[in-house]
Amino acid sequence: MKHTTGFPIPILLWSTPFPRYGMQEFNKVHPFTMERSLGTFVGTNLSPIWERYLVPSEDDCIQCQHTSSPLGNGAVVETSDKKILVLQRSNKVGEFPGYFVFPGGHPEPQEVGIISHEGFQELNQCRTINNKVSQEMFDSIVREVVEEIGAPADSLSSPIFIGISRRVMNVRPTAFFFIKCNLQSDEIQQLYSSAQDGFESTQLYAVSMSDLENMASKMPGCHRGGFALYKLMVQGSETGASGVCPGTHPYYPEA
Repeated sequence: MKHTTGFPIPILLWSTPFPRYGMQEFNKVHPFTMERSLGTFVGTNLSPIWERYLVPSEDDCIQCQHTSSPLGNGAVVETSDKKILVLQRSNKVGEFPGYFVFPGGHPEPQEVGIISHEGFQELNQCRTINNKVSQEMFDSIVREVVEEIGAPADSLSSPIFIGISRRVMNVRPTAFFFIKCNLQSDEIQQLYSSAQDGFESTQLYAVSMSDLENMASKMPGCHRGGFALYKLMVQGSETGASGVCPGTHPYYPEA
C-alpha cells in the first residue's frame, strides 16, 4: 500500500451532502492538502496527544479541522452463499494489530491527478475534480477488496455506498460500501492465499450475521460502525425500505 492516506473529508462532502457532517464548499478546503502524508496522519490522528488537536464543536468538520483525518474505506462483502467476509489483521501492522476488520483501505489521490491543493480554484475545475473524486471512492474500494481477499474484480457487484462511520479514538473516519461477490466462501478462501495484500492479514473468515455480532467487539470502532450501517441496510430491505440514506445514521463507537 502506498504511503498516502487518502482524501480529506471536505473533498468528498463538497459533492455529497451529509446531514451530520454538513456540506462543504470547495474553497473552504484551501487550507488542507488533498493528499495526506503518512507523517501528517501519524502526527495528528495517531499522536498520543490527538485529543489536543480537537476543537470543541458539534460540527465534525470544525472539531477535526486540525487533524489529518483522511477518509478510509471499507466493504461489507457478501458471498453467494450469504456469508460476510472478515479479515484478521496481522500483528505486524501499525493500527489495531490482531483485530477483525472488513476489507478496505483508502482511496488514492494520485489516481485522479491530485498531488496538492493548488490548481483547482476555478469552479469548472472544482466540478471536474469532484466528479473524479466521487468515482475514485467507488473504484478504490473494489481495488482494495481485490488486493486484500484475492477475488477477481469481475466477481464483484458495483459497490453500494451505505454511510460513513467515525470512531471516537483518533477520530478516524471510514466510508463503507456493500458489495456482493458471485463466488462461494470456500472459493474465496482458496483465492485469499494468493491475494496481493495478503500480508496485511493473517486469516480470512466467512461468517454469518450472528457470528459477526460476536466478532464486532474485537473490531476498531469505525468498523463496528460499518457493521451498524450494514445492519440498518439489511433492516431497510426487510421492511421494504429503499435502503440506508447515506450519512443519516452516523455511528460513533468508543474505540
